[in-house]
Amino acid sequence: PKMKEDNCLHAALICLGMLYYSHAITTEKLTHARPSLHGHHEKGKEGQVLHRSKRGWVWNQFFVIEEYTGPDPVLVGRLHSDIDSGDGNIKYILSGEGAGIIFVIDDKSGNIHATKTLDREERAQYTLTAQAVDRNTNRPLEPPSEFIVKVQDINDNPPEFLHENYHANVPERSNVGTSVIQVTASDADDPTYGNSAKLVYSILEGQPYFSVEAQTGIIRTALPNMDREAKEEYHVVIQAKDMGGHMGGLSGTTKVTITLTDVNDNPPKFPQSVYQMSVSEAAVPGEEVGRVKAKDPDIGENGLVAYSIIDGDGMDMFEITTDYETQEGVVKLKKLLDFETKKSYSLKVEAANVHIDPKFISNGPFKDTVTVKISVEDADEPPVFLKPSYIFEVQENAASGTVVGKVHAKDPDAANSAIRYSIDRHTDLERYFTINAEDGNIKTIKTLDREEIPWHNISVFAVEVHKQHQEAKVPVAIKVVDVNDNAPKFAAAYEAFVCENARSNQQFITISADDKDDSANGPRFIFSLPPEIIHNPNFTLRDNRDNTASVLVRREGFSRQKQDLYLLPIVISDGGLPPMSSTNTLTIRVCGCDSNGSLLSCNAEAYILNAGLSTGALIAILACIVILLVIVVLFVTLKRQKKEPLIVFEEEDVRENIITYDDEGGGEEDTEAFDIATLQNPDGINGFIPRKDIKPEYQYMPRPGLRPAPNSVDVDDFINTRIQEADNDPTAPPYDSIQIYGYEGRGSVAGSLSSLESATTDSDLDYDYLQNWGPRFKKLADLYGSKDTFDDDS
Repeated sequence: PKMKEDNCLHAALICLGMLYYSHAITTEKLTHARPSLHGHHEKGKEGQVLHRSKRGWVWNQFFVIEEYTGPDPVLVGRLHSDIDSGDGNIKYILSGEGAGIIFVIDDKSGNIHATKTLDREERAQYTLTAQAVDRNTNRPLEPPSEFIVKVQDINDNPPEFLHENYHANVPERSNVGTSVIQVTASDADDPTYGNSAKLVYSILEGQPYFSVEAQTGIIRTALPNMDREAKEEYHVVIQAKDMGGHMGGLSGTTKVTITLTDVNDNPPKFPQSVYQMSVSEAAVPGEEVGRVKAKDPDIGENGLVAYSIIDGDGMDMFEITTDYETQEGVVKLKKLLDFETKKSYSLKVEAANVHIDPKFISNGPFKDTVTVKISVEDADEPPVFLKPSYIFEVQENAASGTVVGKVHAKDPDAANSAIRYSIDRHTDLERYFTINAEDGNIKTIKTLDREEIPWHNISVFAVEVHKQHQEAKVPVAIKVVDVNDNAPKFAAAYEAFVCENARSNQQFITISADDKDDSANGPRFIFSLPPEIIHNPNFTLRDNRDNTASVLVRREGFSRQKQDLYLLPIVISDGGLPPMSSTNTLTIRVCGCDSNGSLLSCNAEAYILNAGLSTGALIAILACIVILLVIVVLFVTLKRQKKEPLIVFEEEDVRENIITYDDEGGGEEDTEAFDIATLQNPDGINGFIPRKDIKPEYQYMPRPGLRPAPNSVDVDDFINTRIQEADNDPTAPPYDSIQIYGYEGRGSVAGSLSSLESATTDSDLDYDYLQNWGPRFKKLADLYGSKDTFDDDS
């Protein structure tokens, strides 16, 4: 009770002090020193009278309380001038921030009132200017003066936290007083006036686990050994209250979610003391037998558990690994089992934490053990490959029969049956490989090309000889190792253009190369010119040493009229062992360009004569024309003189005349000179006699020569030889052959056309009818058509 009385007494004293302070301020606002219009005299130290001019205005700061809600405007203060005698001739004028809107002045009395409610948090002070003027003339009686109206704060703003919700972490089992997080609130009220902005923090929810410092807002742990495994998350409510936390103060709250972070304070524990497992004797090394798991309530790295086999008769046959995703110990087969030899094994497995916190070592030991019993089962298993997959390498271009590699499978049964191997032909359709059915050796059948197929993926089957249904399959990947068997070539079909006005050593194209081989046998590329053209006067080559080369002009002054196309051979070598090279031809066209080097035309153009032809050129043209005319005249003359009579005046052998002039002969009845059988057309034997006045539409097939007729003379052999030549010659026209018109005979329907008879008689036959026989007799018509002409020519 005494403490309560003291608190009440203190509160009463504080209220009286505040009332006294407010009265003093109000008195100071409303009472201003009024300087006299007359001078004021003071005496100095030595009795000298000093004169001091008094100011017309004496200012103090005005104050107005914010958030005033009374019915009348608030009196802020009163302005008064020394020269104001109270007769109403002085007019007070107010200007500046809020003048006439917030603050109004009575122009007679100088009283200033605030007409609106003010908020200090919006604006803390206003600067105004006051002036006294003559009411009648508005003449300033004193210079203007500035003064400040300050808005006095009241506690009208509650504290606000920076965040509505906070999240914080603290390790479990932390000591009492461990700092968790600091929360901060702010108050918009004036911190320099009163206790409106003096905040005090307190905890509303979260006790007894946490506490908060009243002045700083720091949240600390309040209980020892808080266990995350028991409760991980806590919700705390913190309050901030102004007025120093006293009654009547405004307050604000925030929520803080505090999470206990894990520490390694729990050892792993197996949920049972013995695990039973079984495994087939057909299992291969590496096969999973079973799993064990020790539970650790800790999380993250604190809950990591490592498993190991520390004892047992199966330590050599089994192994255990840790699956860190499931935190389980995986028991795997280490060696092949034999049911007939041993049917069960026992293991002692230990689980231990990976990371141990020294602060909690007293809670240890952080490990546990369990017994694992494994029984072996008898089973008929298929063959098992020693590897789940095979990868082999073989060089490309290797000879057929090259050994690629060997796969191996075994029968895990006690019988240990023999194994036969084969290749799944669905995976080797081109039959590049074969496998020895007995030992599993894989060999090549064809030459391999890495550039065509760099990898071959095949499957190999293994079956028991006596149990075909027991089958195993393994994938085999065969990598074709590259050898340098491809020469580099141009990367593209390059065609270069060089200007006629190109400068010496000017670069006009950059070339690069491609190599089908692997990178080890490809770049870097070396570009060069062949030795025979290394001193080429037109172009040169520069190896840029970055797998490109530049072609440059060696001389100046190219001409399309002289040569518009150049072919430049370029030798490209690769960096393989042994190196490969090829010669590639670069086509270079000479083009016309402007002064900037832009292409205009790449066609060969003839020179254009600026003036007329020279005299020499005209003479040469005329000479050519004359020569052409002379050739034409000679040709016409020779054409006319070519018409010669076919009559033979020389006494020569008839046979020679027939052979030389190929004259037409008589019909089939002319048998006086020799046997008619020698002139008989072989086609007539079969009853087919071709027409002689038209060109045959087919070629006669070559036929064997006829035997000479009996009683033949040497002319027979001659004629038969000619007949065979004519029959066997596919280019000779059959209607102009000697077997048809060799000799004349009697009884011909067409009559005699032989020139032999006309040479020894003076017959006046008319040959004009030959004009009607068609184009095939045109030559005869020209020769014999007019007798007069023949006589004149003779």
